[in-house]
Amino acid sequence: MTGRDAREAALEVLTACRWAEAWADGGVKRAVRGMDPRDAALTARLVYGVLQNRALLDFYITACCTQRADKLEPVIRDILRIGAYQLLFLDKIPASAAVDRAVEMAKAHRRPRAAGMVNAVLRNMDRSRAALPQPKDLPTRYSHPKWLVDRLTGLLGRQEAEAFLAANNSQPPTAVQVATLRSDGAALRASLEGQGVTVEAHPWLEGCFLLSGTGDLEGLEAFQAGAFYVQDPAGRLAVAAAEIRPGMDVLDLCAAPGGKSFAAAMAMEDRGRILARDIYPHKLSLLQAGAERLGITCLETALGDARDCAGLGQFDRVLCDVPCSGLGVIRKKPDIRYKRPEELKDLPAVQLAILQAAADRVRPGGVLLYTTCTVLPEENEDVTGAFLEGREDFVREAFTLPDPAGACPGQIVLWPQRHGTDGFYICKLRRQA
Repeated sequence: MTGRDAREAALEVLTACRWAEAWADGGVKRAVRGMDPRDAALTARLVYGVLQNRALLDFYITACCTQRADKLEPVIRDILRIGAYQLLFLDKIPASAAVDRAVEMAKAHRRPRAAGMVNAVLRNMDRSRAALPQPKDLPTRYSHPKWLVDRLTGLLGRQEAEAFLAANNSQPPTAVQVATLRSDGAALRASLEGQGVTVEAHPWLEGCFLLSGTGDLEGLEAFQAGAFYVQDPAGRLAVAAAEIRPGMDVLDLCAAPGGKSFAAAMAMEDRGRILARDIYPHKLSLLQAGAERLGITCLETALGDARDCAGLGQFDRVLCDVPCSGLGVIRKKPDIRYKRPEELKDLPAVQLAILQAAADRVRPGGVLLYTTCTVLPEENEDVTGAFLEGREDFVREAFTLPDPAGACPGQIVLWPQRHGTDGFYICKLRRQA
């Protein structure tokens, strides 16, 4: 696939997202396999940029076209979105290249009559870009569905809801954690910078680096040597809240892709036992391979549904990172915002069932940690509240995280616009001795 055109690859991914309801991250990985690194980076930027700004791009296309964007043929609309994103958001691509390539794509997809319209719309947009109006409504300006914007505005107020929406449309750096069984911060930084990676220490989380310009992350010498693993600061803070120490027995339910198991192993200095369970065999295989790369020997994997934990014994710490809407990680997975609310209505029942099943696996005096990567109360505080109503032997227990999170009264919602992390919920539940 070497030499494949980045814009055509982006169109292929967007088409798959539209017709097959595929997720963009998997589509991008398949589309860029074997491509030149610069073309691969442009493909990813175009896909994620269009998904992040879809409603806004359609607003501008409509302003420069004789038809509404939603009335255009889907493939032509996607070609226009790719062209418009380059014109309005990518200042290093010449306007002529963006327009000419869009026209060629329309012709290549057997739409010769539409090619003229594509040319006219994008040239009009280029000429008038300084005068294009700013949409007044938040759903259009930030390309989030109205139901979600209304929900967030009710939770946060308009000003902070807008800050959250803007954070979702930002380009976050790659956060990695030092794998202390294989390396230390100084050695890792030297190795990464030696391969041309831009490395910045996280402003308030020790042992965490923010990377840019990585290229193929898995091709880096430090990755292959097991010197780091990829994990947002929020995930590592969750493990910190659980106060995991060397020699403990830890059960990690819904463990894939493994970040919390890996962080627990580092906290335990690879002494003790971690049982990582998940429902997907291929994900467990990847998790086990990751543990081996990082030098972790205290971890074992097991296949199983988190709602059925019978026969597993009891543990000092049980981690429940439950399936959720994912609305806290929109900045990394922009297509999550387009989930329909009816897709999410059954999640709290599943989350509560997992929490109830996990509770009996906690030794008296031990800790049950409930986490999600969403910000909605119905998947967070409401679930743990319902759990506590039926379990008098558990209580929320206060914990302290580094500033700006600070002291937490048993639970906390992390927000990208407040903390610079993924949107994430952490609740620490102590089983009474």
